[in-house]
Amino acid sequence: MRYFLEISYNGAQYNGWQTQPNGTAVQQVIDHCLSTITREPVHCLGCGRTDTGVHASQFFLHFDVEAALPEDFVRRMNALAPPDIAIHRVIPVHPEAHARFDATLRSYEYIFCHHKDVYRQGLVFYQPYLELDVALMQQACAILLQFDDFPSFCKSKSGAKTYIVHLQEARWEQRADDLVFIISGNRFLRGMVRLVVGAMIQIGKGKMTLEEFESGIREKRRFRLALSAPAHGLYLCRVEYPYL
Repeated sequence: MRYFLEISYNGAQYNGWQTQPNGTAVQQVIDHCLSTITREPVHCLGCGRTDTGVHASQFFLHFDVEAALPEDFVRRMNALAPPDIAIHRVIPVHPEAHARFDATLRSYEYIFCHHKDVYRQGLVFYQPYLELDVALMQQACAILLQFDDFPSFCKSKSGAKTYIVHLQEARWEQRADDLVFIISGNRFLRGMVRLVVGAMIQIGKGKMTLEEFESGIREKRRFRLALSAPAHGLYLCRVEYPYL
């Protein structure tokens, strides 16, 4: 029987989602909890791979088990999982359903905070002195949405077979003391969102022009002042499927 599991997690203490030889990943923790409760070896597959320190307010995974799950499965999972991982719901799905390949939309948010908040350390990118031209950064979003081929925004040696990404949304939004970048697409390249945010920062600081930004994407080259924004400000916040 195949199930989807919806979870969220604070990624500060994890080496990303995917199981790694060194360090603890979220996937390892979920596999351990699933195997303990079902009393059979379980290996889950996630909707994507978040990097070390990146968070998820919505994340889906799928797993297979032989027997039906207990009625209090979600409660038992939450009791067993550490405080920085929350289980929200379990969903029976058809045997071919796939958490990664069936996702039609993924959305990320990157959060800048200008107000120091001791309760959000490691959860937002605190920047008390960073002055940014948000109007220029919004124009950069409009430029970004004109393209669908992004080797400029992919980590080197990523092993990507294609750099095609169909973006549906890219914009900046002010929320009280937070400046939030929102981006949605069918998929994302490794490190893409943090590299896009880094380029937007350079534009907002006046260190990169909109013309340089557009030509770099069009010519599929890396930017001279490439910057990857810190991981702890990034959240995977929405994943959509045609059958959920």
